[in-house]
Amino acid sequence: MNYSGSVRKEASKWYYVIELGKDSKGKRKQKKKRGFKTKKEAQAALTKALHELNSGIYIEPSNQKLGEFLEEWLNYKKTKIADSSYSTYYINLKTHILPEFENMPLANLKPLHIQHFYTMLLNEKKLHHNTVRKIHTMLVNALDRAVKFDMVVKNAAKLVDPPKESKAEMKVWSVDEVHSFLDAAKDSPFFMVYNIAINTGMRQGEILGLSWDCVNFEDNLLSVKQTLGHDGKTLKSTTKTAAGMRSIAIPEELVEELKRHKLEQKKQRLRLGSIYTDMNFVNASEVGTPINPSNLRRNFNSLIKKANAEKIRFHDLRHTHATLLLQQGVHPKIVSERLGHADTRMTLDRYSHLLPNMQRETAQKFGELLYRRKDHLPNCDQNKINESQLEYVTNW
Repeated sequence: MNYSGSVRKEASKWYYVIELGKDSKGKRKQKKKRGFKTKKEAQAALTKALHELNSGIYIEPSNQKLGEFLEEWLNYKKTKIADSSYSTYYINLKTHILPEFENMPLANLKPLHIQHFYTMLLNEKKLHHNTVRKIHTMLVNALDRAVKFDMVVKNAAKLVDPPKESKAEMKVWSVDEVHSFLDAAKDSPFFMVYNIAINTGMRQGEILGLSWDCVNFEDNLLSVKQTLGHDGKTLKSTTKTAAGMRSIAIPEELVEELKRHKLEQKKQRLRLGSIYTDMNFVNASEVGTPINPSNLRRNFNSLIKKANAEKIRFHDLRHTHATLLLQQGVHPKIVSERLGHADTRMTLDRYSHLLPNMQRETAQKFGELLYRRKDHLPNCDQNKINESQLEYVTNW
């Protein structure tokens, strides 16, 4: 069926009418849209609507409020994302998005609304660029679902550029700082947490969720199979990415430390008896329950002061592990596998600041290998050109 329509004027405004045929009872059906200032505007809108109707791509504008739609979408996402992600979405929705858009009809949302929203979040609320980027990702995801279910024609958020990503400053410790910190932490109840973090680059949740079943004393391996949530209560049998499910080789010294740690843990369990809740964690509280991340953070910060080391985040122990490996010439692919990155590109991108120095060191080592064999090549030390010769060659 080919639809037709006409443009009409009512008082000082123009509107269009599209004939939609008749319903099951033979009653005439029409679609009207009012509010155009000129006949030309009304005619352009009519032409577009007729094209969409006749092409089968027309979508009746949704009357649902944007706030209501986003809350329904978040309930849908709750079963499909990590608790930490859900918590971030929930806070951003309630704190930032709903106050601005709760009562706006979904069909009325335009890219300009979103662009002004981002500007307000950055300039008035002083949110970090990365926080606004997370809100942008959330809106894109939600509105994709609205497009999928024919509630809107286009995803307005995709037509808006989010703020540029602002990478957090990466801080790492030197080997001397690592030694100072471990010396300061040797009597801490969380010593093994720090020891594992520095030796493996595992994430905090992976370390706190590590069970004794995942420690292979014969092959000197730790297997990452589950994580403990930020709330210190939720244990998940999956990691951040598929690559996160991995085995990490550990040095013999750490294996011996783990054996002693396990023995002390057994003694503690015998001392406390029924008070001790054995959940098979490598790193547990004094009564066997999961370690509270807040307690760990406070202890970590106090030990940094005691060690007189540079102030870093716990997550920077992961960066420290990777940096020390790369500085020792370990192949980025191996580092990537230990960290559980999805691919080597992620590792190279994150630690690209190390590459220039590594290139210079590699060239120096290769030069030592190639040019110091006097039986094959002349000793370059004896053939150095002086400054005047260098200037001549450079300006030639």
